[in-house]
Amino acid sequence: MGWNFWGYYKPSRPRAAKGGIKSQSKRGTFGESWWAKRWINVLESFNIGARLGRGRSYARRGQVLSIDIEKGVIDAQVQGSRPKPYKIQIKINPLSTANWQKVGQALSRQAIFAAKLLAGEMPQDVEEVFRSVGVKLFPEKLQDLQTNCSCPDWSNPCKHIAAVYYLLGEEFDRDPFLIFKLRGISREEVVGLLRRDKHTGAEAGEKAIPRKPRRKRNLHKVEEETHPPSEPLSADLSSYWAGETLPDDLFGEIRIPPVAAALPKRLGSFPFWRGQERFLETMESIYERSSQRGMDVFLGTRPTPNGPP
Repeated sequence: MGWNFWGYYKPSRPRAAKGGIKSQSKRGTFGESWWAKRWINVLESFNIGARLGRGRSYARRGQVLSIDIEKGVIDAQVQGSRPKPYKIQIKINPLSTANWQKVGQALSRQAIFAAKLLAGEMPQDVEEVFRSVGVKLFPEKLQDLQTNCSCPDWSNPCKHIAAVYYLLGEEFDRDPFLIFKLRGISREEVVGLLRRDKHTGAEAGEKAIPRKPRRKRNLHKVEEETHPPSEPLSADLSSYWAGETLPDDLFGEIRIPPVAAALPKRLGSFPFWRGQERFLETMESIYERSSQRGMDVFLGTRPTPNGPP
């Protein structure tokens, strides 16, 4: 790597990184939700030219070694062409406590906003709520971000920062509360803010409504009603050990689940996945094979497998 006639560094090939964070997005896209795409659009509006393409390549190859997200700051390491990884830092000014209280009150006025956020989804019009109290959620111009990289590239943001930015977009897909964290408030604090503002009026109203005294219940009578009478055991030993004939519909309807890997899909992707293959796609394939193998064993169409499917 060296200076050329114009004073710029010549393009270099990055060293292979082991155990890096690889993009899980399909070719040509980063992030699926509107809020993830909103984040990516901010980066792509900075007009950093070919460095965007190289940043996407770095994100897909796993050149980003680590990403740590704290309130208002992101620290990351990216493996470039030099032996020592480059250190990246991205800063966003957090909102003040007073502004967050205003946002919480504004969000709580519409039940749909609070409901979606508590369910882990970013409401479509949430940016309008922030603007209504005089603040903004996403950065809108380059000056809203403070970015720094230890690489010798003169451009800021460089391709290493761009790679981190793209991977953050994917992570926002998984956890939209990370956007709030960059603005200075954690998931727990957001939930507490919403619930506090939501129940303030309700609690005040409840105090004015007299509650009827509770009637005492006969616990002994309830217990007798809920427990069925016991049945004596048979004195016939042969009948006891042999058991009775099982009904044909003992197991009910046996079928392969219509959705493979339903439980892992509810958990979502792991944060900053480092595997060679996409986690959920791999789990879906395993569940499909296991379901079919289990059905075959149950119906007796093939012997019980000795190992994993």
